[in-house]
Amino acid sequence: MERRSFLKNAGAGLAAGAAAVAGPAMAAELPTIKWRLASSFPKSLDTIYGAAETMAKRVAEATGGKFQIQVFAAGELVPGPGVLDAVKDGTVEIGHSASYYFVGKDPTFAFDTALPFGLNSRQQTAWMMQGGGLQLLREFFKDYNIYNIPCGNTGVQMGGWYRKEIKTVKDFEGLKMRIGGFAGKVIAKLGAVPQQIPGGDIYPALEKGTIDAAEWVGPYDDEKLGFNKVAKFYYYPGWWEGGPQLSVYVNQKQWESLPKEYKTILEDACLYAHADMQAEYDAKNPLALKKLVATGTQLRPFSAEIMAASYKAAFELYEETAASNPKFKKIYDAWKKFRDDQILWFGVAESRYDNFLQQQRSGAKK
Repeated sequence: MERRSFLKNAGAGLAAGAAAVAGPAMAAELPTIKWRLASSFPKSLDTIYGAAETMAKRVAEATGGKFQIQVFAAGELVPGPGVLDAVKDGTVEIGHSASYYFVGKDPTFAFDTALPFGLNSRQQTAWMMQGGGLQLLREFFKDYNIYNIPCGNTGVQMGGWYRKEIKTVKDFEGLKMRIGGFAGKVIAKLGAVPQQIPGGDIYPALEKGTIDAAEWVGPYDDEKLGFNKVAKFYYYPGWWEGGPQLSVYVNQKQWESLPKEYKTILEDACLYAHADMQAEYDAKNPLALKKLVATGTQLRPFSAEIMAASYKAAFELYEETAASNPKFKKIYDAWKKFRDDQILWFGVAESRYDNFLQQQRSGAKK
């Protein structure tokens, strides 16, 4: 018995030793690859920009430094809005961006990030990973020579900073607001005048009164940019960004040339960064919001009238777009069905749970 036990344990030890030798040997056969990543974001947006760095670090660690991705901020290689084309044309191997920046090329890009009154962050991830969204969008991105991978989410954003109170839909008439994408088209239906202004130019534009309002991200990022010093009223929620997802773009030819091990590692690293970004925002936003309110920021919810009018305008816009754009319609039909089912489910359990906790918190303060 002792002899058999010894032989069994020895065999297991030899097998483990063989595996340990095989691992480095296998790794030695994999190529050394160095890519450049063009980000659409400045370094000042450390949480969003940082998602690409988190992903790159994990890729390097998982490959023993053999697959390295160097991250460049917006403007260092290409301007932020140029990331999609840079990856498509092979100027860089990989990029990190928000696809709704490119709705001017095709409004279908918005599904890869967020649509007004669309999915929250968990629902967006569910649609992409388990609901068929990723397959639909990868088919769409093939036309741009890109393989897309979800890589980050901020969670629901805020509704922006306003120099005056916004009490009714009429208050949007003539309002000059820094806002882009589909959201800009929706508020234009309410009479507002959407403005496309880079992040670095928002503060002086608000300060000078060139614009009346601006949306950015949420308390953590907004506080750093000092918007509370030039606009008093801070509205919520950002109904146009219920769960805005960021994505990594890989040039299709470069993706196909990767060893399968590197493909798996890259996708896994993106998934980690995807979860890590929202965890960081969820951890940092509460404290930032408290600081803003403590320094005089007037926190305001959008009225039910404004929310209802915006909702109506948004879905009118989707129907109009679907009627004229077959690519948009194909994804919209699937997305809308998934969204409706998600609202049903979240209303049963999640909403009731969250609302009860809010009531308890409010009651404890009295």
